[in-house]
Amino acid sequence: MAESTTARTPAHWGRPDLDLSGADWQPSSRGAGDLQIAFVEGFIAMRDSDRPDDPSLVFAPNGWRKFVLGARAGRFDLA
Repeated sequence: MAESTTARTPAHWGRPDLDLSGADWQPSSRGAGDLQIAFVEGFIAMRDSDRPDDPSLVFAPNGWRKFVLGARAGRFDLA
């Protein structure tokens, strides 16, 4: 297991490289799911709980809101 998981994003995206090694990861919902989220330095990080060493997605608050509203509206359903 890696000592530290750092979210890496291209600099032009305007998001910092966050050290997520001490993040308090929480289940993303009350239902079954494999996603976890953490609130770090004003950003929201999301990862696959089955693969915690893989890179995490990092959202600014406004982007997170748009993502959640889109998910609730079914915009990302694959079925």
